[in-house]
Amino acid sequence: MSDASLDPLFSPRSIAIVGASDTPSRIGGVPVDLLKRMGWAGRVLPINPKSATVQGLPAFASLRDVGEPIDLAVFAVPQSAIDAAMDDAVAAGVRAAVVFTAGFAEVGGDGVAAQARLAARAREAGIRVVGPNCLGVMNCRERMYATFSPAPGIGVARPGSIGLVSQSGAFGAYAYSLARDRGIGLSVWASTGNEADVQVADVIAWMARDPHTSVIMAYIEGVRDGDRMRRALADAHAARKPVVVVKVGRTALGAQAAASHTASLAGDDAVYDALFRQYGVYRARDIEEFFNVAHGAAVAGLPRNDRIALFTLSGGVGAFMADEAATVGLDVAETAPAVQAEILSWVPFAAPRNPIDITGQVSQDPSLIERATRAVLGAGDYGAWLGFMAAAGAGNALWPVFQSLAEGLRRDHPGTLIAISTLFSPERRDRLAELGCLSFAEPADAVRTIGALARIGAALSRPVPPAIGDAPPASLRLAPGALDEPASLALLASHGVPTIDARVARDAAEAARIAVSVGTGARWAIKVVSPDLLHKTDVGGVKLGVAPGDAAAAFDAVTSAARDARPDARIDGALLAPMVAGGVECILGARVDPVFGPVVMFGLGGAFVEVLRDVSIRVAPITREDALAMIREVRAFPLLDGARGRPRCDLEALADALLALARLAMDARGTLESIDVNPFVVFARGAGPGGASALALDAVVIGRAAGPEGPR
Repeated sequence: MSDASLDPLFSPRSIAIVGASDTPSRIGGVPVDLLKRMGWAGRVLPINPKSATVQGLPAFASLRDVGEPIDLAVFAVPQSAIDAAMDDAVAAGVRAAVVFTAGFAEVGGDGVAAQARLAARAREAGIRVVGPNCLGVMNCRERMYATFSPAPGIGVARPGSIGLVSQSGAFGAYAYSLARDRGIGLSVWASTGNEADVQVADVIAWMARDPHTSVIMAYIEGVRDGDRMRRALADAHAARKPVVVVKVGRTALGAQAAASHTASLAGDDAVYDALFRQYGVYRARDIEEFFNVAHGAAVAGLPRNDRIALFTLSGGVGAFMADEAATVGLDVAETAPAVQAEILSWVPFAAPRNPIDITGQVSQDPSLIERATRAVLGAGDYGAWLGFMAAAGAGNALWPVFQSLAEGLRRDHPGTLIAISTLFSPERRDRLAELGCLSFAEPADAVRTIGALARIGAALSRPVPPAIGDAPPASLRLAPGALDEPASLALLASHGVPTIDARVARDAAEAARIAVSVGTGARWAIKVVSPDLLHKTDVGGVKLGVAPGDAAAAFDAVTSAARDARPDARIDGALLAPMVAGGVECILGARVDPVFGPVVMFGLGGAFVEVLRDVSIRVAPITREDALAMIREVRAFPLLDGARGRPRCDLEALADALLALARLAMDARGTLESIDVNPFVVFARGAGPGGASALALDAVVIGRAAGPEGPR
């Protein structure tokens, strides 16, 4: 369904509360009380067959008795009454429903069947459902509170432009309370619970379209529908709306806890990281960062580049901020020489290079702050400016200077993010936020937030990544089980992955003929061919550096060793491949994630790749920019880039191979288990055998049976 189908959920004109209670503190009473007390402009329709009125409002015996269109129905009834309530909603023409009720998929057993029944009935009638087992939804701008959370009753969050969606009701209520206490303005809020219908992805997609939401916050425990999430993130990327997430389940224990809590599927956490990088989503490490980054984006926007000017009254704190800036990838670019000279003419003992330490001289001449800052920003292309003002914000003397600075810089340098680190009262922080200026007590928090915003800005400036729906249907069906090495290499070659020119010998005599066919100086790798032996070295099935005259003996050795180690294995001969010298060994791979489908992997090859885990991942389909980013992300990238005088490898050829591998994985999705290409050797441009720049020397492709749903 289109995200427009969520309009009745987030912006209803009428809300019916099924199970409405006269007691404001009961689950069925809280939403009635909140909607009345907060001044929501729509019509509140209590549904209670035992009462003529509820909290002073006329009550109805059923939804059908209302006799007029109902945008949203809130179900606050026991699980045993849900089927009848949904039948009533279908008959009444309800457009959306929030189901508070628990006891569904999260408890297993009959609850799973009950949830499936609820979802099917709603889907058949075209009713969008949030929940069950959820806290509901809110629209802070419209004062609409379809929730039983006590948080709004304690105090409402101010209206703003940040949308917040959480799979966990408890975390969602906590986040709402934090936003309220920190003065952070919210547009809409949602708790999706068990996600029988509406998922976090649907809410993100709706927020991407919502003109009143500029920043999206999401708490995610697991994703069921990877394609739906990709489309939602693509929508947010296309709308240039930052998405900031807390995704739990980084560890195996965390993933297990998240799955049991929400009955969600928790995929491989590295795949989530890859997905977020592809779509410019910022994954916060903790709740403080979660709010700092989202609030920063809503207040100040995104810096136009990663260059930052650091202004300080303390040389030590300036160095501290510079260190932190380098850690988060910000460029502390040196101030223009003419500006340095100008600052020194004002304060001869200043440090003007960047960080710009104007010293405590500002206590004698407060105008130095704005004069120096304007000189620096006027002569340099800085995406952000951060000023550390020590404890000056706690007093009144410099407050007019800070206000003037924030207002003037935002007006005259609209593409530069402005932030001040000092001790401000909440009221003064709010005033600066109104002027579009960020403020932080902790300078490190300021630098980290600006670094995060710069990364988001760079990611959202790239073209919108492809979604799964943009790819052609799967066109290749693999048989279950492993292909042998020759078949694996042939499949890779047919999809554009460059491979070694290898040949198969069926007996020792044929091995000898092949070995002498290219000249006496050649040396060969001779490997047993068997679909049953994925790790040939483990059974003595590999001989390296074999001279042509020894090829027959090597054939006998590898095939005999394999038969001895695995009498049950099918032996189809031996593969002869020319030995390759030089280049850098890499590993390329693909596998199928249960949530997001084909995933492509890159790393430096060798025996310890699984130990070092120096790899990068992307979810297919990928772009050339994705492929090049994967290559540069690994810690060992300097080995490919010409470190210590080594020849620089052909990175474009390597990117071509990754793109070809991703296309193969997409073509075979639904029947692909995994692809391992190790080693894949990359050379300087044209420096490999036969003028090649890259070659796959070994590969294993494993197929699986197609699921009942067919290929993804």
